Amino acid sequence: MRNYTAIVEKCYDTGLYVGFIPGFPGAHTQAETLDELNKNLREVVEMLLEDGEPVFEAEFVGTQNVLVA
Repeated sequence: MRNYTAIVEKCYDTGLYVGFIPGFPGAHTQAETLDELNKNLREVVEMLLEDGEPVFEAEFVGTQNVLVA
């Protein structure tokens, strides 16, 4: 069992949720609901893993709040 951290955003133009796994090439998708997004991400990752272990281009570290006056 593997666990990946996904970044989720909501597109203002389309109203869709957009998700991607930082540093995992090709691991991105979109959906109308968060449950559907999770399912889509799982399917994308399973498909990508069929080609072998990914070579990560970056590592998710965290988030920061940036205060601008």
